[in-house]
Amino acid sequence: MLGDGHASPAATASLRERVRGLLRLTRPVNAVAAAVLTGIGAFVGGGLGAHPLDAGVAMAATAFATGAGNAINDYFDRNVDRINAPERPIPSGIVTPREALAFSTVLFLGATVVVLSLPIVAIGIALMNLLALLAYTELFKGLPGVGNALVAYLGGSTFLFGGAAVGEIGVPVVVLFALAALATFARELVKDVEDVAGDREEGLRTLPIVAGERVSLVLAAISLTVAVLASPVPYLQGTLGTAYLLATLPADALLLYGAYEGFTDPSAGQARIRTGMFLAAGAFVLGRLVVL
Repeated sequence: MLGDGHASPAATASLRERVRGLLRLTRPVNAVAAAVLTGIGAFVGGGLGAHPLDAGVAMAATAFATGAGNAINDYFDRNVDRINAPERPIPSGIVTPREALAFSTVLFLGATVVVLSLPIVAIGIALMNLLALLAYTELFKGLPGVGNALVAYLGGSTFLFGGAAVGEIGVPVVVLFALAALATFARELVKDVEDVAGDREEGLRTLPIVAGERVSLVLAAISLTVAVLASPVPYLQGTLGTAYLLATLPADALLLYGAYEGFTDPSAGQARIRTGMFLAAGAFVLGRLVVL
């Protein structure tokens, strides 16, 4: 009960509303997207047809872990969200902090149990990612640049995990991981530049605030340039063919344009980078499907 004698929102919310609130904590669309990226990693690695069950297990583990990470992030951000996002499940009172923490723990345990049936390399990647998720939320989120780098690694590692799950971490998977990580790092920096006014008001120490917006944008441009330069490697190594190489051209162009546009319009720049990332993933899929 609250001090004024009225029941709290969490106490009065129906079971259905609370279940929906818990599901909202996981960001279901993000969790499903991460699972799909894991499946792409398995497919690009070339082991999806031979090990469909392992690929499915890896996708489920990714969805559980992503949902758990999002839920625990909302738990630690509950005080900030009371100001910035009062409609979220915890600050709105639909879900209590204790319920969110318990739900996140269950999802983390579920991801851990599910992943134990996979090859040892995949288990190692999964456990490292689970620790990274916890460390990001509690330790590294507020460190300029470090939090961005950890998010970038976690984003790229979904492909690596998918390949490891089917026992196929070859050149295409490694390059896809590196490209996704570099592009995600750049997008995170550009997005921080976009949010610099609000972050400064909240007292956050993002890289654009600490080192300057131009430094962050230059670093983002360098990361994207390295990603673009790395993209032809599977073709040069002979593991993916001409169809892949041709499909990377629009993706690379969008990534570079996003880096350029970020200097004048960070919002549009990070949107271009995100689209370029999806096109790049599609190029790897096409390269595995079409032999030219």
